[in-house]
Parts: sequence; structure tokens; C-alpha cells
Amino acid sequence: MTKTINEKINDLKTGVDWFYSDDFDLSKAAEKFETLTSLAKEIQQDLDNLKNDIKVIEEDFSK
Repeated sequence: MTKTINEKINDLKTGVDWFYSDDFDLSKAAEKFETLTSLAKEIQQDLDNLKNDIKVIEEDFSK
């Protein structure tokens, strides 16, 4: 099942919070950083797609 943008943002926040938690492990930090960077890019793409959808709807209503 595909996650919503809100769910992905929450996952990103949880991941970032890990870096500031007592569970932080330097040996896992690089892998976690790469995972979160990929998730952030995915969120950005989702937001760009949503922005494009909104533009199409705006154009339809302006006719």
C-alpha cells in the first residue's frame, strides 16, 4: 500500500528525531541519512505532482 504524503512526512520526522535520540548509532547514521534523503526526495516529488494536479484543476475551473 502506498503511503500518503503525511505518513511519509511523519516517517521523515521520526527518522530525523532518531539522530537526536539515545538510540543514535554512528555506525548506522550514514545508511539512515541515505534512506531519509531518498524519502525527502520522494516527498518532494509527491508535492510537485500535487502542485501540478492543482494547476490542472485551476485551469479547468477557469474555463
